[in-house]
Amino acid sequence: MEKVTKLASERPVVIFSKSSCCMCHTIKTLFYEFGANPAVHELDEMPRGRELEQALLRLGCSPSVPAVFIGGELVGGANEVMSLHLNRSLIPMLRRVGALWV
Repeated sequence: MEKVTKLASERPVVIFSKSSCCMCHTIKTLFYEFGANPAVHELDEMPRGRELEQALLRLGCSPSVPAVFIGGELVGGANEVMSLHLNRSLIPMLRRVGALWV
């Protein structure tokens, strides 16, 4: 869990993903379209990705990916991110943590 916390704090937006996950692709695309430039960790391409995935599950991520952290705090998965976006809370949140400048 310590490794997840450390990785989640390395940039304003951090996404834990799997390269074969279509919802992960959608969420990454959303952040790239905003210009947020997230740090993306593809768990299926990392040597100890399975351990990180288990840690995400223990943190309450279900399913484990996509798992989005903004400002070092767990926001949640695709449903939570899309809900924030649809109620117009996501962009202000990204501005507050310095992920967007405009």
